[in-house]
Amino acid sequence: MPSVAVILGSDSDLPALQPAFATLDELGIEFEAHICSAHRTPDEAAALAAGARGRGVGVIIAAAGKAAHLAGALAARTTLPVIGVPLTSSELDGLDALLSTVQMPPGVPVATVAINAGANAAVLAAQILAVADPVVADRLQQRKQAMRAGVLAKDEALQRSLDNRTDNN
Repeated sequence: MPSVAVILGSDSDLPALQPAFATLDELGIEFEAHICSAHRTPDEAAALAAGARGRGVGVIIAAAGKAAHLAGALAARTTLPVIGVPLTSSELDGLDALLSTVQMPPGVPVATVAINAGANAAVLAAQILAVADPVVADRLQQRKQAMRAGVLAKDEALQRSLDNRTDNN
């Protein structure tokens, strides 16, 4: 099964990406993680992206704040899908990172999730892998069923609470 490469622009980004790691673990998807900067270590970033397919990577998740050029820099060096996670790291609350990540030139797309949405990036990566992997597809389906059951249970609890309120009046 192909794995996912999670590339963080800084070690300060780790807390925002822990949900991505947890989601990938929950779905049984192997992943590697690296800290690499598009600006301070551009050669290493290029090498990570260029060699990803050879390491068995099927999808890259790139998380960065502020100028957030990491996802685009990686996408420029690979034909693998790249998912950008813009991070809150400046006085602009991540809007700068969101715009930088989503506004890519023609031919160099970066799929972009919401600000600090590492878990959604992991789910999207799993969905991409699931196109060719029925095991991952089944795990995603089970996850959706569990989410559905959780919402239905909460609605049932709400209805009981409302019924109790009506009974007491």
